[in-house]
Amino acid sequence: MSTAAFSIDNRIVFDKDILGGQPHIAHRRIRVKDIVQWYDLLKMDADEIATTYELELADVFAALAYYYHNREALQQIWAQEELLVDELRTSMPSKIKRSVNGLN
Repeated sequence: MSTAAFSIDNRIVFDKDILGGQPHIAHRRIRVKDIVQWYDLLKMDADEIATTYELELADVFAALAYYYHNREALQQIWAQEELLVDELRTSMPSKIKRSVNGLN
């Protein structure tokens, strides 16, 4: 068993070419945002998240610690993303919905 110390810095990483530069679990495509949503919105506990997504429990706690340490900044970024998604939905309505409603 390894005795190397782990920190948030080596478990939570950023790469502008991966997941749009969002903070995520190292070597995985699981964002901090995903962990937070599973924990807060879906009420999954840390063990359940780790088991379901084959993560180490330390990864889940690192993501949550990162979020709580940077909560305001992350919430602002995520709110801006939601506004952009809403704007895109408005400006580019679903072709499927138009077809279903007979509005080719």
